[in-house]
Amino acid sequence: GIKWMSSMEAQFEDAKDKKPTAEKLERLRREKINRFRNQHRINVQGTDLPDPIATFEQLQKEYKVHPKIMENIRGAGFHVPTPIQMQAIPTMLHGRELLASAPTGSGKTLAFCIPLLTHLKQPRNKGFRALIISPTRELASQTHRELVKLAEGTGFRIHMIHKAAEAAKKFGPKSSKKF
Repeated sequence: GIKWMSSMEAQFEDAKDKKPTAEKLERLRREKINRFRNQHRINVQGTDLPDPIATFEQLQKEYKVHPKIMENIRGAGFHVPTPIQMQAIPTMLHGRELLASAPTGSGKTLAFCIPLLTHLKQPRNKGFRALIISPTRELASQTHRELVKLAEGTGFRIHMIHKAAEAAKKFGPKSSKKF
């Protein structure tokens, strides 16, 4: 319908709209984030989700990702995160559980390796601190390769175990009881 008002009422209405409220700013921020997600075809479900990142530099500024890891990301030629990385990395850095689906070659490995190393903070001599289980040896090798590149210079030791007998030789006969 048509809204009838005097010129005085119109000036008052304009002045009222110029002062942004916290609700209005939050709504505008949400709309901007939703446009960003739609633009990058990021579909999310859940409540209180962290905002996606647009650049890897945001990881260092907002999440204090180790500078050496950031250097390794740039050194590997990654300049802009892929859609899965844009949303998955902040979600996991916030300690949230995640079930994600993306095509082969979309950057899923890096998307979970960055938060993994960030949560571990620094190397410690306490045995195995993280375990990644892969359905195939090929995927385990790929994950191992990416983690080695990402963790280079940080002091983290990355191992791939695919046979229990080899693990006993490499880590000692009591390794299965110890770890």
